[in-house]
Amino acid sequence: MLIDYLLFCGITNFSCTRRLIETGLFCIQGKSIRLSERELIEKLKQGDEAAFKSVVETWQDMVYNTAIGILQQPTDAEDVAQEVFMQVYESIHTFKGESKFSTWLYRITLTKAMDHIRRKRRKKRFAFIQSLFGQDNELIHDPGDFFHPGVSFENKEKAAILFKAISQLPENQKIAFTLHKIEGLSYQEVTEVMKLSLSSVESLMHRAKANLKKILENYYNQNQG
Repeated sequence: MLIDYLLFCGITNFSCTRRLIETGLFCIQGKSIRLSERELIEKLKQGDEAAFKSVVETWQDMVYNTAIGILQQPTDAEDVAQEVFMQVYESIHTFKGESKFSTWLYRITLTKAMDHIRRKRRKKRFAFIQSLFGQDNELIHDPGDFFHPGVSFENKEKAAILFKAISQLPENQKIAFTLHKIEGLSYQEVTEVMKLSLSSVESLMHRAKANLKKILENYYNQNQG
């Protein structure tokens, strides 16, 4: 039943938004009901199916957008999003409320996304996230093939080049950059999700920006004129 519901939702069919979280409104059986996050989680722990549906509908955009920011493939992001909510359903009793529920979700999403990448690497025997450039420094993929929900149409091509560059970053740099620059989390929120010190996150961001600058400068030098 859980998998059927997730498939029915389509993960990307957003019926509730982050605004509902901020106002304390959640969708329960088609109605907007004012519940605190704590009350919703308690209902979920009790096995309330309507509460689970509300959790999926409320947080699916955040989970999907985070996953696609890392994976850069819509079908892979959808698979990971389903895995995330299955994990939430199965492990909700382990959530102690020591961090925000969204922080817990980010951690699960990032873990599932990176596990997905590693599985693809083992299965295909080469890196799942391919380099932006080939041996002759020519663009391997058409930038227009990739679309992120948070990118406007007119910026699609430039954003695709950036995302391909991001895919070349070391794992922790890629995660920190995605959370801060794409998902819009503050440095403090990134430290909570990644369980790192503020100085470590700042260092990761500094190195990520430096590496991206080199990659993009190389790309524009090769493609100018």
